Amino acid sequence: MQRTANPCMPVRFRPWPPIFSIMINCLTLNDFRNHKISRINVRDAKNIIIVGENGAGKTAILEAISMLAGDRGMRGADMGEIARFDGSGGFSVYAETDDGDSISVYFNSGDNNRHAKINDESANLSNLGKLLQIVWISPKEDRLFVDSGADRRAFFDRLASTFDTNHNGRCANFSKILTSRAFALKNGADPKWLDALDDQLAAAAVAISATRVQYAGELNYFLDKFSVSVDGLTEKMIISGMPVAAVEREYRKYLEQNRILVGDKMVLDGPHKADFGMFNNELKLPVKLTSTGQQKMALFDLILAHTNLLHTKTKRKCIVLFDEAAAHLDAGARAKIFGSLKQTHTQVWATGLDKNSFIDIDDAIFVTCNNGEINNILYAKEG
Repeated sequence: MQRTANPCMPVRFRPWPPIFSIMINCLTLNDFRNHKISRINVRDAKNIIIVGENGAGKTAILEAISMLAGDRGMRGADMGEIARFDGSGGFSVYAETDDGDSISVYFNSGDNNRHAKINDESANLSNLGKLLQIVWISPKEDRLFVDSGADRRAFFDRLASTFDTNHNGRCANFSKILTSRAFALKNGADPKWLDALDDQLAAAAVAISATRVQYAGELNYFLDKFSVSVDGLTEKMIISGMPVAAVEREYRKYLEQNRILVGDKMVLDGPHKADFGMFNNELKLPVKLTSTGQQKMALFDLILAHTNLLHTKTKRKCIVLFDEAAAHLDAGARAKIFGSLKQTHTQVWATGLDKNSFIDIDDAIFVTCNNGEINNILYAKEG
């Protein structure tokens, strides 16, 4: 039986035009964090395991890859912080792909932002996401289910935006309009101005919530031991089967009835307060009540389901980044995760302190990183 966010709502996979995404064959970093110049030749391997001590520059390699998707990367750092301290003040990340193309992101000292090139031709950063699909789990996500709802919401929205490229923009616009509405209330604005703001909020809220609900439903189709839920005012209305136009009217009415300030702050429910969670179907417990290792397994299963959904809907491959992949997991769990990923259309880049933690993983290369330098690349197939 198909599993969805709401059992009454069938899963529907919208047809996409054929898109062929790519994997990385060779990666080069220049003046990125503590890397003066580092190059990793992948040789079509599906698993690239980067090992080394803390501070060796392992995570910097994953961060560099994450920036090839066109956004600010897995750390969201300022560009000036990324540039190597004794370098030129800029940096570059260059990747050669399995279809013979090249992609690069670079930042020059004195610039206000990054720049991109595809096959050595200038390109918009937004175009990079059309070539590379990249998702990641960092140590920050180890506490995703027990920390703030804002973190879970941001994580979930980042994944959902893979299938709705306007989703992140709508979320940002919704937040901007909320700020304008609070300003209008504080300054006793004309009701017609508030009417216009509430119209915009209601339309954005329904679009945001509809994307979240659809993504959760489609994701659950690929989950077995876990299930994803979405909880929010407008999300609940959509899950109940209420027509989208009716949801927009109801939320618009709610906004008009709540034009008040409490302690100089606007108290308002909506997509900015929504949350998502996961349920362990075997233990019959919310994931947040399970052990740290079980929570990490839930995250891995979530990413695995996401990559399967991506390929089913779009035929695209995915690059998965696991920072400190071995943390909180025993050998059996690690073998299971990488074994499952091997059956998917993914390329995995993972970091860890000890190579022995990944010794049972095949189709892999092992990269030793030390103080921003690549000291050794061992191809498992060569023994």
